[in-house]
Amino acid sequence: MSKSPVPDITLSGRIERITYYNRENHFTIARLRTDENRRSITIKGTMPDPGVGESIEVYGRWENHARYGQQLKFSAFRELLPATVDGIRGYLASGFIKGVGPKLVERIIGHFKADTLTVIESEPARLTEVAGIGEKTAKHIAEAWQAHHAARQLIGFLEKIGVDTIHAARLLREYGSDVIDTLCNEPYRVAEDIPRIGFGIADAVVRHADTPVDETDRAKACLIHLFEQAVDRGHAYIPRDRLLDKCKEAFDVGEQTAAQALDHLVGEDEVVIGTPAADMDAPPVFPRQLYQAEIAVAGRIAAMQSIPPAAPPPDSDQIARAVVDRLAITLSEQQEAVLKGILAHKVSVITGGPGTGKTTLIRAVTAVMKGLKRRVLLTAPTGRAARRLSDVTGRQAVTLHKALGYNLADGCFERTADDPLKADVVVVDEASMVDVLLMASLIRAVPVTATLILVGDVFQLPPVGPGNALADLIRSETIPTFELNEIFRQNRQSPIVVNAHRVRRGQPPVMDPPDDPDLPSEFYFLEQSNPEKVVQTVVNLCREEIPRHFRLEPIREIQVLTPMHRGPLGTLNLNRMLQEALNPDAAQVAVTGSRFKEGDKVMHLRNNYRKEVFNGDIGIVAGIDPENERIEVDFDGRQVPYDFMEMDELSLAYAISVHKSQGSEYPAVVIPLLTQHYIMLQRNLLYTAITRGRQLVVLVGTTKALDIALKNDRPQQRRSMLAERMRSEVGGQKTAVG
Repeated sequence: MSKSPVPDITLSGRIERITYYNRENHFTIARLRTDENRRSITIKGTMPDPGVGESIEVYGRWENHARYGQQLKFSAFRELLPATVDGIRGYLASGFIKGVGPKLVERIIGHFKADTLTVIESEPARLTEVAGIGEKTAKHIAEAWQAHHAARQLIGFLEKIGVDTIHAARLLREYGSDVIDTLCNEPYRVAEDIPRIGFGIADAVVRHADTPVDETDRAKACLIHLFEQAVDRGHAYIPRDRLLDKCKEAFDVGEQTAAQALDHLVGEDEVVIGTPAADMDAPPVFPRQLYQAEIAVAGRIAAMQSIPPAAPPPDSDQIARAVVDRLAITLSEQQEAVLKGILAHKVSVITGGPGTGKTTLIRAVTAVMKGLKRRVLLTAPTGRAARRLSDVTGRQAVTLHKALGYNLADGCFERTADDPLKADVVVVDEASMVDVLLMASLIRAVPVTATLILVGDVFQLPPVGPGNALADLIRSETIPTFELNEIFRQNRQSPIVVNAHRVRRGQPPVMDPPDDPDLPSEFYFLEQSNPEKVVQTVVNLCREEIPRHFRLEPIREIQVLTPMHRGPLGTLNLNRMLQEALNPDAAQVAVTGSRFKEGDKVMHLRNNYRKEVFNGDIGIVAGIDPENERIEVDFDGRQVPYDFMEMDELSLAYAISVHKSQGSEYPAVVIPLLTQHYIMLQRNLLYTAITRGRQLVVLVGTTKALDIALKNDRPQQRRSMLAERMRSEVGGQKTAVG
């Protein structure tokens, strides 16, 4: 016999304690003193800004928790505004109006008595009748009241239409207290204003609306959403036929309606329909920005290559003297030949794996150019990569965003073709990380008379952003490309370097013991197939084994790299386990779905030009201030404040994805590798992870997973036409020389 369903019940009462509150998604666990029998019960559900002393009515059902016993899980709640003076006093004292203390509450209630809440809601200007309240304070109280109730109304609205309430805070930041009116009257505005998540919200609003929706507007939003998904996967365009088919398949939009909507987007200059290449079955459809970016890269490089160098390149003797005099080193024959070739061309690419001398060549280029009195600008895509470039060259290097002068006010770069970079030679390290949009901004700002040198390891993962600019430029065979393949003597004994090159060739790594048995090895593979035991092994390596044997600091110097975010071996679970193991007792605050503690390692998740902190920067939580609702994060000695409402820009970083590690090096890396990661087991991902380690690399998993990764040398091909545009602009002359 089947069990009868658990009935829903309604209870009212007064909140007597907040056990847990997540400010990002408003998940709340609290103790409620019921009105019916004065019994104290545990309730849990979504409730913005709960306050001790509030009277509420909750609707839900009982659940039995294995550890905490009986709880009421509520699916909806209603605030019960008090009618008595004592009730109003307790309600205002609950803390939802920041900066209004008990004394001011008493003065307000003393003046308006039982009408207090009516005045605050309907006639807030009258608050200035109370001694000590000016217009500024009255406005603050009114705005706090509106924000408090707007959040609760929005939560109820989102629950009603089936949208995850985690998005409430973002919607309130975007639209303020009028958010529900905006959602109902201009639903697809949300799809435009909030990329990625906005479309799902807008479509949910429309599906639950009583009024009909313009089908073309919906189809346009569907198409834009499909472009967003494609860009997130690295594509620059979608074939027209595939786009219309996907619109039908995913959103039940007819082909004719979708085609009309696409025509509208073309007319509004949102997208561009390009000319198909010979091997294409359908025209490519680009977001306008990406189309213009590819055009800019190809056209500008062609223009640079059409202008001969201002002076003949130095000969071999001049190069050798400059390098010896300034760097006190002698280049290998291959390095000298590559350097001579670079100096003879306006645009060139240097690629190669670890230990092949890419950094030495950058130093040599800098030395030779300095001898020729030419201005050299050293750049890299990220702050971490720029700092590393500065360390190894002994010269200042800056991020591309800083070099290009990002303007916070208008969201554009100040350096353009009209106001180019003040440099004769521009060197970009870690160029494999540069997406086509950033590459276009760079190329536009490089003087056509200057020399551009792109340096990167094309076998690493492609950029996080759209396109695969460095690989496309190499594939076009229109730019001199010099591939370094000689591992230098000092690196031939490094197991990390040797195994990185073996993995790159699809060969299994070797784990030979070091020549000196008293020295620990630099590369280990620990066989373990059980996911829970792999987690335990990773935690033990970070907490005990690596610090003891290698004298490395667990939080700052050991980095766990994993292919996935979900599952036992994903970043989310590993971060929870490592935080508990490495930083168990520090002061903490619960926000954005995570409990951040003082001393935690955290990562910034998206570029914030106002704070001058960028995607992938790693810091340490230096302090938590619950009263002022902010934390301080130390990024390499610079203290950066975050309000709690900005905490979605941070995540724990004891374990990070391999993609997020690009451009960085760590003293030690630990890499879990199981067949559960199947979809992400790719050779270039494993290669990228291994090359992040400077002193130690430890793989924990199974030889089967390792074998799958080594054999999978077919990473997803990104749709781009940059290589074809380069051939068209330059004329198809084959110039790869390395």
